Amino acid sequence: MEQIKTMPGWLSKFMHRKRRRFCASLVRTYREISFASVDELWQKVEDLTDVSWHPLLKSTNVPLGLVPKPGLIFQAVTRFWPIPIQIFVERVNPKQMLSIRILTIPGIEERVTYQVESTLCGSYLSYSVTLRGWLSPLIWSLSRPYVDRVARALIESVENPALPQKKSLNGSCFDF
Repeated sequence: MEQIKTMPGWLSKFMHRKRRRFCASLVRTYREISFASVDELWQKVEDLTDVSWHPLLKSTNVPLGLVPKPGLIFQAVTRFWPIPIQIFVERVNPKQMLSIRILTIPGIEERVTYQVESTLCGSYLSYSVTLRGWLSPLIWSLSRPYVDRVARALIESVENPALPQKKSLNGSCFDF
């Protein structure tokens, strides 16, 4: 008769607790069509200094003319809470894709990917958001109405550059 070995009680409790850890992952992709060329869309996406079209970001500390490269880390300030957030450029395929990771607080990991492609119908812009971590349901519920508008706002800023962008009043945090 073979003897069955069991693991010590403290180790089995540790492994059991580890399996119960909560980690959520939310993925959403938005796709918009534009009559602007791929070059015009890409110029707007790669210009990290001009985020006036973005409903969540107010400004960045990127110098004018800096082209995004993998490994670039810069700061941005949100419109609603004047706190700086770190943004890390992960991947860049010129005139095709820009992938960035947003590092705000522990417990949340956000990855944003912009993809530009040309078709017979026009140019497509895909905007993908991936949230991971135990705080992702809370962050998603707060930011979703604004994230839903990012791709459309980017397209509109390229197609209608003469339209004035919504700016904050006196630098207020409450510029909805």
